[in-house]
Amino acid sequence: MRALSSARRAVHSRTVSSSPSPPPPLSRATLVIGLYAGMALVGLLIASGRGDPDLYRIGDPPGWLLAAGPAAGVAFGLAFVGLTRLASRHFQWARDLHRSFRDLLGPLAGGEILILAAASSIGEELMFRGALLPWLGLWIQAGIFALLHVGPGKRFLPWTASAFAVGVAFGLLARETGSLGGPIAAHFVINFVNLRYITTRPPERARPTPRRAS
Repeated sequence: MRALSSARRAVHSRTVSSSPSPPPPLSRATLVIGLYAGMALVGLLIASGRGDPDLYRIGDPPGWLLAAGPAAGVAFGLAFVGLTRLASRHFQWARDLHRSFRDLLGPLAGGEILILAAASSIGEELMFRGALLPWLGLWIQAGIFALLHVGPGKRFLPWTASAFAVGVAFGLLARETGSLGGPIAAHFVINFVNLRYITTRPPERARPTPRRAS
């Protein structure tokens, strides 16, 4: 009986070990890359359908302007990041938004932040400024861009409003520099720096109101 029981256990062990293991779940980075690659593909299809598959250039800008575009984008991105820091210091809605994003995103590794910033900046700019800006115009593409940035609750409304303003600014930057180099660079700087700040630092504390001398 012992021999029979041991044989049965051996057969069961071989059966279990030979069964295929379930595939591992997709990582967050894989999902992000897939999402924004799909967005870029939709933008390419829209532009190709309109007869102009070149999503990067707008018109026929000179070479020096194409080179200057990314530098202008970095400057704009850093200026916007500076404004967000000032808002966090002086306005409660900005601190609430920081806290909400921190809770929503959870911990992010440095590589995940890099992938998220790069994929979102390239995918969204190819879609909105590359495909929709020449087709729908400055204001409509910015409005659709803002709708993509609607969060779960009223506390995210400042994020949506800022996305509309940034969509207009990115559209103007693309038109003035003749390419998406500026908007992509600005978008990457804003997302990368702010994501690192949100996920690694708690919100600013409200400054105490100075008491008036009686």
